[in-house]
Amino acid sequence: MSSERVSLPFKLYCLTVMTLVAATYNVVVRYTRIASAEIMYFSTTAVCMTEVIKLILSIGMLARESGTPSKLLADIKEQVLCNPGGLLKLSVPSVVYAVQNNMAFVALSNLDAAVYQVIYQLKIPCTALCMVIMLNRSLGKKQWFSICTLCVGVILVQFKPVEATKVKVEQNPFLGFMAIVVAVFCSGFAGVYFEKVLKSSDTSLWVRNIQMYLSGIACTLMGVLLNDGDKVIEHGFFYGYTPWVWFVVFMGSVGGLYTSIVVKYTDNIMKGFSAAAAIVLSTVASFFLFGLHITSTFLCGAILVCASIYLYGLPVSKECADTESKQKPITV
Repeated sequence: MSSERVSLPFKLYCLTVMTLVAATYNVVVRYTRIASAEIMYFSTTAVCMTEVIKLILSIGMLARESGTPSKLLADIKEQVLCNPGGLLKLSVPSVVYAVQNNMAFVALSNLDAAVYQVIYQLKIPCTALCMVIMLNRSLGKKQWFSICTLCVGVILVQFKPVEATKVKVEQNPFLGFMAIVVAVFCSGFAGVYFEKVLKSSDTSLWVRNIQMYLSGIACTLMGVLLNDGDKVIEHGFFYGYTPWVWFVVFMGSVGGLYTSIVVKYTDNIMKGFSAAAAIVLSTVASFFLFGLHITSTFLCGAILVCASIYLYGLPVSKECADTESKQKPITV
């Protein structure tokens, strides 16, 4: 089913869910990182549990696709367990995504959710650069202009940092900004690499997800041992977990899988509206929940970022489309 053949209500449904997931996830992560400085959960374990739930959900989707339990077991055995090459191939984005997810927690521990949501849109130029280099794609002048506009908007947001008056914990805005920089590079590379792997064969999306999440669980467990191993042994894996923390884990899991549905059934313009709307919702939520002081430079920067996201998603010129159609087959 292509994006043109689905109904407008379904597109609006996808837009609404994706927007709410993106905005809510960042705001709730921010809340859990500043709500209690005494009993703080380990972010590495939350990232690991997110991968576990993604794996369970992906197996469920593959079961629905397979039709019968015997076919499901055969698919897992043949395409996952007996395919070390596939697991190795998908271990690359799983490691990068593990770093990205951990950096998101570091960033949201030191920056407001609205600021994070704006700066994180740097993933657009990073992804574009990776697409040009790794997929040999061409971008139109309009897209390059939107990327420059986005960068100007991010600079304005960082020019005079905003403050959240209701936040009493110690923060390091520079550390938060550097964490976002690492996260956007990870997001751009891992997303394009995963797309390249998907287009190199007819293997099911859910099989690829299972391969990636199995590697991701191994990677995130290693992160738990290296960063919080002693503390986990002393306090337990689920130390500091509250219903809000479990909500973060659930939202992170569903959000990652739901994005693939949105990509499949909608288009770039809808995704652009979603990202821009998520920025607005995060800003409003931060104003009321955290007492975010919205400056004129932040407001101008956020508007520029929203406009650039919309502009980037507009259809490319005929010349760029013709160039992309003549590309060589993708191989990994």
